Amino acid sequence: MNKAMRQPLTYMIFVLPGLLLFIAFFVYPILSAVHNSFTSWNGISKDVAYVGMSNYGTALTDTAFWKSLRNNLYFILFSCFLQVPVIVIFSLLIANVKRLKGLYKTAVFLPSIMSTAVIGILWGFIYNPDIGLLNKVLGLFGIEPIYWLADKKWAMLSILITNAWQWTGFYIVMVLAAILAVPRDLEEAAAIDGASKFQSAMKITLPLIMPIISVVIMLSIAGAMKAADIVIVMTKGGPAGSTDVMATYMIRYAITNFKYGFGNTIAVLIFIFTLIITVLYQFLISRRIERLEY
Repeated sequence: MNKAMRQPLTYMIFVLPGLLLFIAFFVYPILSAVHNSFTSWNGISKDVAYVGMSNYGTALTDTAFWKSLRNNLYFILFSCFLQVPVIVIFSLLIANVKRLKGLYKTAVFLPSIMSTAVIGILWGFIYNPDIGLLNKVLGLFGIEPIYWLADKKWAMLSILITNAWQWTGFYIVMVLAAILAVPRDLEEAAAIDGASKFQSAMKITLPLIMPIISVVIMLSIAGAMKAADIVIVMTKGGPAGSTDVMATYMIRYAITNFKYGFGNTIAVLIFIFTLIITVLYQFLISRRIERLEY
């Protein structure tokens, strides 16, 4: 086997299928999108008119585009500063459960395997201003009904909460696996030295699982930049574009308005912004976490 692996042809046989799939489903679509972003093509006709950087100029001077980018940043900030701490706390709690641990893991993971359409409709009923559970509970305290998905002040927050509810369980399972992989000897030694459960979690468990938390943050950032389905199901970008994200902004032009060239421009911008944010995170934060020694 070692002799065979020294042959360049053998390497090519193993690498070529994966390389072809990578080119076909990743490289070619990106290059195609970049090419189409310089056109005014409607996605149907054979006539393609090249407009140069005009589409990029239109997008970057459109206030609706920057509003959609701002909403994507809301997704990122909500995920990193609210969702991730909740994920870590619940993971630590479940890890210390003595009975029915499998039941808790299944319960928190269940929303992540449900269809986004189902979750959007389910939470739509919860947010319903007349019969929704949330307003019924608030009504017990004398609070007037809130139009969660129809009010600009609440619509974005409502979507963020729904999206977090769907994916928190998925990340909890990841973090929980890292917690359970921490050697028990360390916790036992800490207990012998008089450390409480909280001190053990803060000083031993949490530092050791920081690499997986870093991965969770990076996945959350990538997911936030491509968020679209939950917005489409719940608000379709409304009211008055207040919940639009870049993906829904792109869909509106590329599919609904038959401006396929402009839609590809937005797709390229989404790719560029996502790349910039993930690279910055990787170099400024993630690599420092990976270098830590315990």
